[in-house]
Amino acid sequence: MFVTGFGVVSPLGLDVASTWESLKKGQSGVDFIKAFNVDDYETKFASEVKGFDPLDYLDKKTARRTDRFVHFATAAAQQAISQANLNVANVDPYRTGVLIGSGIGGILTLSTQHEILLTRGPRRVSPFLIPMMLGDTASAHVSMLSKALGTNLCMVSSCSSGADAIGNALELISRGEADIIIAGGSEAPICPIAVSGFGSLRALSRNNDYPQKASRPFDSERDGFVMGEGAAILLLESQESVVRRGATPLAELAGYGSTSDGFHITEPAPSGESAAKAITKALARAGIEPKEVDYINAHGTSTLLNDRQETLAIKLALGPEANKIPISSTKSMTGHLLGAGGALEAVICIKAMEDGTIPPTINLDYPDPSCDLDYTPHRAKPKSLEITMSNSFGFGGHNSVLIFSKYSN
Repeated sequence: MFVTGFGVVSPLGLDVASTWESLKKGQSGVDFIKAFNVDDYETKFASEVKGFDPLDYLDKKTARRTDRFVHFATAAAQQAISQANLNVANVDPYRTGVLIGSGIGGILTLSTQHEILLTRGPRRVSPFLIPMMLGDTASAHVSMLSKALGTNLCMVSSCSSGADAIGNALELISRGEADIIIAGGSEAPICPIAVSGFGSLRALSRNNDYPQKASRPFDSERDGFVMGEGAAILLLESQESVVRRGATPLAELAGYGSTSDGFHITEPAPSGESAAKAITKALARAGIEPKEVDYINAHGTSTLLNDRQETLAIKLALGPEANKIPISSTKSMTGHLLGAGGALEAVICIKAMEDGTIPPTINLDYPDPSCDLDYTPHRAKPKSLEITMSNSFGFGGHNSVLIFSKYSN
């Protein structure tokens, strides 16, 4: 199955090109939160999208009645559709679907409206609260905008949501149930209740003195992840559809594997076995040996347990080859986009192959001895890439892995 278009709205740029250039330069999108007053918060920074105007993609009425995560998703989807030169009127709309994941949907709207409830009473709560907060609203609006009338779903698997949306698109198309799927993830969680909640969970970094140094995957001084926001959408097509439309593939989505830890709601399983199994399942689905993998975009959240357990899982799955494969965590620059992270990192894997460049893991100044693989510290590296892997692991024990291969005529 082929990727024929993609779109991105990220803390590093409002499209794929600007985001990729910032990644190659090792730039951080992290700064002090501008969206609300953080004086009373233990974590005062995040990785916010800058300069985004939903009116560039939506009419004023629709923008006013939709949550920020929907704004991001519709923008990224329109970019992907434009690049793929897709007009659903020229294909079977019932074989064109939408799968967009979101870990927590319209939590920004919920946070705002709950404050209105408490301060102004129930009669002042917006009648649009429910449709604005529902997780499937992004996929619904993309379906309405594109006129795709096939499968229309929101994948919810915490930080694996975007990756699982893409993986399930692969399965739907492979089974012959669809020709084209608009798939990815979107998230806009930077609001008081989300920052408070993740903060109380002790999951967020509290490095308020140096926010741009706060996301430091695999570093011994890491103290939690940095919350991010944004969206990434891929347009996926069967080979028959590509030929029929005369589309130009950007890459092939070759494999997908998913498992569950069945261990703890927030902590990864200590053995790393289930995450490793997701990797081996994805490789088997793609028909690829470990030695053929040229680059891994790690989940790499900058939390103590995740980074150690992911390192262990990579070693278990890939054996001796794990020490030879370049890895990086681009969350060191983008922050963690939660349900959109896997989709953004899928785009990054494709751009890495296209550009022949491995993006860096910045802020890796003092490597954790238990994280002893090649994490491409500080600077991007040129390398010809044919096969790339993206890991996404989420609360609830979700383990999801995507394999991409470079397209060649």
